[in-house]
Amino acid sequence: MYKIIVLVACLAVAAFAQTSEGEYGHHEDYYSHPKYKFEYGVKDEHSHDHKSQWEHRDGDAVKGQYTLDEADGTHRIVDYSSDHHSGFQPHVVRKGHAHHPHGESYANIDQHY
Repeated sequence: MYKIIVLVACLAVAAFAQTSEGEYGHHEDYYSHPKYKFEYGVKDEHSHDHKSQWEHRDGDAVKGQYTLDEADGTHRIVDYSSDHHSGFQPHVVRKGHAHHPHGESYANIDQHY
């Protein structure tokens, strides 16, 4: 009886593997050489949302950069790279001087409860 259960389970697994492989018409190779490039950006003058990013990957090596305008008025630029030997290596630069966008500290505003 045990042999029959094992045989039926093996056949079910084989049938499922064959069905799921053919379901999309191709077989994914998860060990292939990854390679891509992308970039995007946002520049919304109404909300003052300014940011961008780009990234390139070729195999194990990834390089990229992202930038954004911080709420304190500074501009952050992060250049990064990553590979199997060095891991993730960011280099962060902050440009400008931090200030409150409206010129007044929240500590000085009267609050009514």
